[in-house]
Amino acid sequence: MRLFGKTALITGGNSGIGFATAKLFLAQGAKVIITGRNQTLIDEAVAQLGQNAFGILCDAGNMQDINALPNKISKLSDTVDILFSNAGVGLFAPFEQTTEKIFDANMEINFKGTVFTIQKLLPLIPNGGSIVLNATVLAHLGYETSSAYSASKAAVLSFCKTLAIELAPKDIRVNTISPGPINTPIYSKMGIPQDILQEFAAGVQALIPMNRFGASEDIANAALFLASADSTFMTGSEIRVDGGKSITF
Repeated sequence: MRLFGKTALITGGNSGIGFATAKLFLAQGAKVIITGRNQTLIDEAVAQLGQNAFGILCDAGNMQDINALPNKISKLSDTVDILFSNAGVGLFAPFEQTTEKIFDANMEINFKGTVFTIQKLLPLIPNGGSIVLNATVLAHLGYETSSAYSASKAAVLSFCKTLAIELAPKDIRVNTISPGPINTPIYSKMGIPQDILQEFAAGVQALIPMNRFGASEDIANAALFLASADSTFMTGSEIRVDGGKSITF
């Protein structure tokens, strides 16, 4: 019960990494509030999560939703002890085919949504609170078709360091998890044909030293560490959960 008595907010919590983290946080004693942009999927996730789980409709790419979020949360909890800014998209295209729409969607949800969600919720985060950001190891690597996506997550990494300095006097910690190849629903949302997706996955897996894709639960375990008292002397840090992918040639 490492999070007993704590309230955690997880953006993008109705599936994948967010859902796995919500499940783990609940098992560790927290009250968990998840957000998402589809009310039906939120309701289904909350029903699966069970007692002490709550859902709020909030699109991380919509400033009107973000501005309304603190008031909605205050009806469920006076504080947000843990904020896992997890909501994100992965829109890929070769550089010459990267449209303004693709660029804006990556930036608005992955970076702008993260920045302003934290800014609006900061009054609810008490001293001793923990903010966990979700980035990617691609922020450190050159990977074709990922220019806008990787840049949006590199911005999150930079933001983490600055925010950690600014919030240190309030004893609020800010850390980042950078996943490598993780088996999540994000791949199916890219619209890539299944045969091409399987070929892509096989090629990526061959380059991972641990020879497998990670699971959402692998990221959830890292989030629990950063959310709990086990990491109270960590801020501005990045944990790469990538099976060793980022250290290979």
